[in-house]
Amino acid sequence: MKAMNGWTDKSFTELLGLVKDMLLEGNTLPNRNYEAKKILFPMGMEYIKIHSCPNDCILYRNEYKDLRRRPKCGLSHYKVKVGENDEIDEFTKEGPPANVFWYLPIIPRLKRLFANADDAKNLRQHA
Repeated sequence: MKAMNGWTDKSFTELLGLVKDMLLEGNTLPNRNYEAKKILFPMGMEYIKIHSCPNDCILYRNEYKDLRRRPKCGLSHYKVKVGENDEIDEFTKEGPPANVFWYLPIIPRLKRLFANADDAKNLRQHA
């Protein structure tokens, strides 16, 4: 839901805190986004960060990896800080990307689903 709805880390942290408060005392739900990420990675839920256009119209990977601006809309690949003279330097490659897409590869997800024999039995197609 975080990725589909474009939630920021801050908003997801607030949601985790709210849900944790709603649950019974002593629950083990992480209350911060950072803690949730620390739990996901050892479980085999690897992720790949891919930079993308703020309009979600292009992924900066493969042949577009070195672009500073999107060819059609002209939006910057990186967050733009406007200086005193309000000029934007197109050739800077500094600072964080304007938008980051988190991709969860399918193979580690399937391996995780089929790791438990009982779960694997339920996931198979039945005649």
